[in-house]
Amino acid sequence: MTNTVPETGKGVAYGLAAYTMWGSFPLYFALFEGIPAWEVLIHRVIWSCLFLAVVISLLRRWPPVTAALKQPKNLGFVLGCSVFIAANWGIYIYAVETRHVLQASLGYFLTPLVNVAMGLLILGERISRLQVVAVVMAGVAILYQFFLLGELPWITLALAFSFGTYGLLRKKVELDGLSGLFVETLLLLPLGLLTLAWLSFQNLSHFTDSTYSTLLLLSSGAVTAIPLLAFAGAARRLKLSTVGFLMYINPTIQFLIALYIFHEPLSTAKLLSFVMIWVALALYSWSAWVGRERKGLT
Repeated sequence: MTNTVPETGKGVAYGLAAYTMWGSFPLYFALFEGIPAWEVLIHRVIWSCLFLAVVISLLRRWPPVTAALKQPKNLGFVLGCSVFIAANWGIYIYAVETRHVLQASLGYFLTPLVNVAMGLLILGERISRLQVVAVVMAGVAILYQFFLLGELPWITLALAFSFGTYGLLRKKVELDGLSGLFVETLLLLPLGLLTLAWLSFQNLSHFTDSTYSTLLLLSSGAVTAIPLLAFAGAARRLKLSTVGFLMYINPTIQFLIALYIFHEPLSTAKLLSFVMIWVALALYSWSAWVGRERKGLT
């Protein structure tokens, strides 16, 4: 019992660190002003792959990586994960650069509900009535933005569905988060290097514009991997319900950054769509908590 409490405390600290770092990403990617989102994405893939290779070497975690690379049948799912996580990263960077962080935060608020809907429609999973209500309410919030506000929140939808699809495919891949992300970026590495070479040949690359831009682009690898390492530390020590609760820290911080640092406009009508999503999340979280409690998993 004495060991459990300190371990739980460490887990919470790791979880808070991971989600706070992820939530603060808008401040980091805002520094790339003047560099196209797709070029930032290329560098993020390349330097994440190299940084993760170093981390995996230090942690001696190569066996699961080599085992995965020896199974061509499963690499198709990993490649699918690569495509969707890259799309998610690229759209997110674009959202920050174009100051659509409110839409991005709504996307990550929406993601758990998209996961529930995909589980029902694609995997045939059984969900509770409260979760059905939560998914329907989220759909109403999106339709409200589209029909009454006259705008389709495509960044919100693209982020939620790209990450939701990534999670769906990830269920088919028997790799931990660290090893999985390394293999995913490894599969994209050749394309990233070829694109970087083409940019350099065409004198379009921003990598050597200044020491500042070089160091900033290089740092994207560490910035991607460090929150993942913190999350892994949390996941090993905490109950699933606790990790699920901490998850909302990320989009909440993004929401506050968009509002109070980037000063993005938030009309009463748009706020109402956020409120509908938040109520839907409250219903979903309550239903999930009650379900786990009945199964003795909390």
